[in-house]
Amino acid sequence: MGKSTGFLEFQRLSEASLPVAERVHNYREFVLHLSDDEAKVQGARCMDCGIPFCNNGCPVNNIIPDFNDLVYRQDWKQAIEVLHSTNNFPEFTGRICPAPCEAACTLTINSDAVGIKSIEHAIIDKAWEMGWVVPQPPVAKTGKKVAVIGSGPAGMAAAQQLARVGHDVTVFEKNSRVGGLLRYGIPDFKMEKSHIDRRVAQMEAEGVTFRTGVLVGSLPAGSPVHSDAPTVISPAQLNAEFDAVVLAGGAEQPRDLPVPGRDLEGVHFAMDFLPQQNRVVAGDTVPGQIMATGKHVVVIGGGDTGSDCVGTSNRHGAASVTQFELLPQPPQTEDKPLVWPYWPIKLRTSSSHEEGCERDWAVATKEFIGENGKVKQLKAVRVEWKDGRMQEVPGSETLMKADLVLLAMGFVSPAASILDSFGVDKDSRGNAKATTDGAGCYATSVAKVFAAGDMRRGQSLVVWAIREGRQCAREVDQFLMGSTTLPR
Repeated sequence: MGKSTGFLEFQRLSEASLPVAERVHNYREFVLHLSDDEAKVQGARCMDCGIPFCNNGCPVNNIIPDFNDLVYRQDWKQAIEVLHSTNNFPEFTGRICPAPCEAACTLTINSDAVGIKSIEHAIIDKAWEMGWVVPQPPVAKTGKKVAVIGSGPAGMAAAQQLARVGHDVTVFEKNSRVGGLLRYGIPDFKMEKSHIDRRVAQMEAEGVTFRTGVLVGSLPAGSPVHSDAPTVISPAQLNAEFDAVVLAGGAEQPRDLPVPGRDLEGVHFAMDFLPQQNRVVAGDTVPGQIMATGKHVVVIGGGDTGSDCVGTSNRHGAASVTQFELLPQPPQTEDKPLVWPYWPIKLRTSSSHEEGCERDWAVATKEFIGENGKVKQLKAVRVEWKDGRMQEVPGSETLMKADLVLLAMGFVSPAASILDSFGVDKDSRGNAKATTDGAGCYATSVAKVFAAGDMRRGQSLVVWAIREGRQCAREVDQFLMGSTTLPR
């Protein structure tokens, strides 16, 4: 693989970023992919390790040693063919995936992992630049029609796979643009939405039809009806028109924080805040946009969504940004012999944190305090964890300024309205109940209705959504045709 002694000769090289002072004034991507020579050196670091644990660490099972070797040999065209054989959208994962493959890299045991994600990023950017990413329309049509509900990464992956084997695929999206949470939940400074747009153009050339502004199911109870409300289509209509239906929506039900003062103005879910800015960047007008400008912002939740709130608040010009987490601070470095090749729990500092943020751990929210109906302070308390149980530390209550509070504590399930409208069985967490093992994988309790991605597994990574979309497409093709040539 690559250069047999490369891992001894070369160090890991991270992708360069634009300076903080420059990037916080806009919403453009600021991570620069490796040059050809830099990528070659990273490819040379891939070891001939015998068992490539990175393959199993990657949810889509990317054939990582192969494309590392091809990049080392500067055979970029073959590298993108290998990469595309397992991953429909490496420009998404090459930008926003946390890279569990690198945690599983054999070199990680006593050194720094091969820069797999940066190599993937370089491969797909090179492929677009050279014009190698082209539509792959089917050789023949099957006459079968499939409806895909949701245009996030799971829905897009399923739709593309099904279209390429000849099915007529229609993707339904309730928003005005394609992409789901990939478009509306991830800030443009992490992934510009032009990457979605050109994939949509490719898929349309392959025969996929996108219908935006269409809500499948029913409006949630109490939802206001506006003149620009999306068209509503019932499951009965889809069942009558299509031979199979794939439920591929996102996990959109956020975890709430029911403490006193929750109803004060200025306390919002992260997914009320982030999509608004994405819409503005796209050129939409958002009346009453939630802004952090000049405010003391508190972000509750220490994950990626919370980090995205930090980065967006800094770009708004917040007076201060504080982020805290209920759990204890993780260790700076993982215990590699204990956790490798699995995903380690350790302290992670994102690019948004580097742009300015006070972080704290083992902190719980007691109350939001307001003036004239608007939040002004947050009452917090320190907590300790003993035997898996949380206890408040006596006398540790404190008040902090809070003009804007963003709840980023994860998501509990997909919107119940669509699952209920189809009548599919749900698991204990409120997701569509469907197995990934044995006969009938990804099939729900309702005939010819399948589920994949967050709709089936709950909140997860983009790379898991792509994997499930691909695998679900295979099962749908098997269901429709009696056999399938799609990969598992």
